[in-house]
Amino acid sequence: MQNNKHRPVYLNLLAIHLPITGLVSVLHRVTGVLALLLVPAALALLQRSFEGESGYAQARALLASPAGRLAAVVAIWLMTQHFFSGLRHLLLDLDIGVALAGARRSAAAVFLASAAVTLLAAWRLL
Repeated sequence: MQNNKHRPVYLNLLAIHLPITGLVSVLHRVTGVLALLLVPAALALLQRSFEGESGYAQARALLASPAGRLAAVVAIWLMTQHFFSGLRHLLLDLDIGVALAGARRSAAAVFLASAAVTLLAAWRLL
């Protein structure tokens, strides 16, 4: 029974409490993947709008619907969260804000900045 050291360990990811810096790092990856997955839908909508007046009207009606506006706000949040956390990671690569207190402040700033831009866009769109 001494050989139990090498067996896999079950990690309950929902029970692990990440610090704010880890949360920003994970969200940077998740928002990047989700933004990439949105590209085909955005291209299809763009193609629809280029198909003439009726296609443009359909695309505009889709984006003007409540579901379209909500999707636009979610997409804006994805992009802003990914953008600001990417800027934070670039600064960390340049050894700016590497200390624990600075890293925590920059992580909080990422959330505040993305929330502010998203709320501003939502106020404008909705």
